Amino acid sequence: MITGHRRDSLVLGAAVGIFGVTFGVLATTTGLTVAQACAMSLLVFTGASQFAAVGVVGAGGAAASAVGTALLLAARNGAYALTIGRLLPRRLAGRLLAAQIVIDESTAMALAQSDEKESREAFYITGLTIYAFWNLGTLLGALTGEAIGDPRAWGLDAAFPAGFITFVLPHVQKRPGLVAALVGGAVAVVAVPLTPAGAPVLLALAGSVAGWVVLRHQPETGP
Repeated sequence: MITGHRRDSLVLGAAVGIFGVTFGVLATTTGLTVAQACAMSLLVFTGASQFAAVGVVGAGGAAASAVGTALLLAARNGAYALTIGRLLPRRLAGRLLAAQIVIDESTAMALAQSDEKESREAFYITGLTIYAFWNLGTLLGALTGEAIGDPRAWGLDAAFPAGFITFVLPHVQKRPGLVAALVGGAVAVVAVPLTPAGAPVLLALAGSVAGWVVLRHQPETGP
């Protein structure tokens, strides 16, 4: 019987696969082919970036805006890699392969463990399981996209935003995160009617700057 972090990693991977189905449906109904949707999941493998890019294209935004938005959202994975660098292989080839599964969930599961061995195991099980289910979900969603029709009729367009809000909630409980969310959200709302599709997300980077300023001026706590 699988227990502990192994079970949690497998369950999490299966759950994320549902979002993969949603992405596959939205990607193909936006205009991507099945092959293009699957290639994006195989090579990019960053849910937020993939949904953002498809959303920008679907709204009529330029390819540059879609790529810029995706890169902005994916930048956080670089910080994750620094945090869990000790768990990654030392050889360059191994590190490059492991980098593909440095995502929110695999990092969180790794950091939640009590010792390095379990952290490394949780990282790989979570990352590989999610990678498998995400890509299987994308393929299933892409193949059934035309049969499903308009994803809004099934509420699939709201699935990822709902999941993203769940991920953000723990961060906005702290002052820097709350400031970043409020400033970024305000900038995006103002920019939506004034700028091309995709630009509001890029401009919302101002929220991250505001959050960083608050963090820098936050009084240190400790013994």
